[in-house]
Amino acid sequence: MTQDIDTFRSETRAWLEANCPPEMRQPVRSEKDACWGGRNPDFQPGQKEWMDAMASRGWTVPDWPAAYGGGGLSPAETKVLREEMAAIKARNPLNSFGISMLGPALLKYGTEEQKLDYLPKIARGEIRWCQGYSEPNAGSDLASLATSAEDAGDHYVINGQKVWTSYADKADWIFCLVRTSKESKQGGISFVLFDMASEGVSTKPILLISGYSPFCETFFDNVKVPKSQRIHDENKGWDVAKYLLGHEREMISGMGLASTGGNPLIEGAIATVGLDHEGRLADPLLRATIAMFEVRARAFGAMSERFIDELKAGRAHPAQPSMMKYYGTELNKSRHELQMAAGGSDALEWESQASGGGREARAWLRTKANSIEGGTSEVQLNIIAKRILELPA
Repeated sequence: MTQDIDTFRSETRAWLEANCPPEMRQPVRSEKDACWGGRNPDFQPGQKEWMDAMASRGWTVPDWPAAYGGGGLSPAETKVLREEMAAIKARNPLNSFGISMLGPALLKYGTEEQKLDYLPKIARGEIRWCQGYSEPNAGSDLASLATSAEDAGDHYVINGQKVWTSYADKADWIFCLVRTSKESKQGGISFVLFDMASEGVSTKPILLISGYSPFCETFFDNVKVPKSQRIHDENKGWDVAKYLLGHEREMISGMGLASTGGNPLIEGAIATVGLDHEGRLADPLLRATIAMFEVRARAFGAMSERFIDELKAGRAHPAQPSMMKYYGTELNKSRHELQMAAGGSDALEWESQASGGGREARAWLRTKANSIEGGTSEVQLNIIAKRILELPA
């Protein structure tokens, strides 16, 4: 097995070196640096080539079965691929809620026909997805959602509103929770997929303090959705929703890990305070703070790797995604606070071209939403207290 993994590593390293464009080995500095694919993509130089090359091997979703567009890799091989990508500072070839959230739910709850229809398109970056969960009166208490799906024979007629729908104005399709019965709060919810270009769907961006917003209000006015696009049984959507939330929290927790393509935190500190005669950051207090942060980040990385392995093997504690989400959120907020500190007064600049249009300040403000989206930090701590520490309610 070791020899096989060593061979896989050397072959993977050579392939990545030959196929990863130089532009895809640069730090991710802005939203445009992330490749989302979809029907109307705004590709930056090198993005399409990198996405297509990885998709051709199934490596946008390396651990999915090959029949569904994946690489069919073992957990050990998937880990090697991630390590070799990190070694050359390769960017993620495809960001996708289809990969991080919907895909795992489809693999578990979808019919074979649904898997063969949707999963390969997700793997190739042909569909950009958004998530229709939260509503104005159903945030943390998600099961109180009121968006209705009226039975109309072979289809549903959907009416209602979602809020905080990330990238709804850019998405091609939505995976959405709707109420198909009022007899039971959680037992009356169904999970459906539909095209955002459907008649009756509209979106309205929500402006954030940072001046940039991925969030939208989403409105449904007599939207017709075929029942064939329902995932799992009618009124059993809460099972799908809970399973998907675990993967969403795993995805959000990943923000706490260092990004590929360099280390903006250290690079920014060097640019601002410089190095001393021993080649270290000239500010000893900042140096010590960054060192402590890096220790926490590495510990979190090790914990995340273990948790993800346990999750995929079916041995994970149900509350582990909440632990990952909470700590990853706090770590990401700390990273951006440190980047602001390392940047000094220049990091507070808001509009100049030299500051990238206030990139650091806007990104720092954006992280404040991390402790709300995907389930608030307070909700996660309650889950941890109840499910892991077994504290009384």
